[in-house]
Amino acid sequence: MPARGPGAGGLNVQLRFRYNARRHQRAPAMELIDIGCNLTHDSFDADRDAVLERALAAGVVQMVVTGASEDGSEAAWKLTRSHPGVLFATAGVHPHLASGYTDRTEALLRDLVSREGVVAVGETGLDYFRDFSPRDVQREAFRRQLNIAADCGLPVFLHMRDAHDDFHSILAEYRDRLSDVVVHCFTGSQPELREYLDMDCHIGVTGWICDERRGTHMKEYLGDVPADRLLLETDAPYLKPRNLRPKVKSHRNEPCWLPWIAGTLAAVRGVSPDRLASQTTANARRFFRMAAPG
Repeated sequence: MPARGPGAGGLNVQLRFRYNARRHQRAPAMELIDIGCNLTHDSFDADRDAVLERALAAGVVQMVVTGASEDGSEAAWKLTRSHPGVLFATAGVHPHLASGYTDRTEALLRDLVSREGVVAVGETGLDYFRDFSPRDVQREAFRRQLNIAADCGLPVFLHMRDAHDDFHSILAEYRDRLSDVVVHCFTGSQPELREYLDMDCHIGVTGWICDERRGTHMKEYLGDVPADRLLLETDAPYLKPRNLRPKVKSHRNEPCWLPWIAGTLAAVRGVSPDRLASQTTANARRFFRMAAPG
């Protein structure tokens, strides 16, 4: 059966299938790219290959594996080597782990960003919601990683939660030295969104928009994002879309559910899912400088 996905207001999105003569199998007509999934997370250790197969069957043809620590960034890169052209990686240290950022970390990240398959610096940024690392330490690690991005020229994959003022201020200092920037998993306010758009940032949209408890405010302003600056992501295994039907018992999110996020966002923006898929896929390939899979 074709994969199904509901959008806002009860919209049901059905992926159409076409015959793929090259592979002698049926494939989704829409092609999507998940620009942020944590596939090295231990929740995928038992069935990672099956997770990738489900994603490809759902039309998620390429995925960017998030690096959020020293070990995680290296593991993300190693995973891409097993799936060249389909998986890509970022290299960075999440603000939760900023306390462990050392000169050794710096050297490793600078090495990783020179390797084939690593397409962005990050996940880096600020998170004042939990303060797992002191705020001054977060700011220093953020600056150091922005310096790496400025030096190597790769795009930047950024995290911000409850830290807009400091985050915006630091990013503004570096913006002229950076190439492309995405504010990943954006959940902020409309004024915050406009400030990032004014700095020519891309906006990453996750399953947060599918959450009736906390994502409804976003539906009022995501239409403001220019079509050429929208990117889609699952942030798997986190943020499973709550509007999945039939419901899935597992709490783990997977890239195969990216079409549900796309369907919801398409409905919010008043465009067809095909059009949204085509635009966001083109955006992701341009942003990360990725070729289409051969």
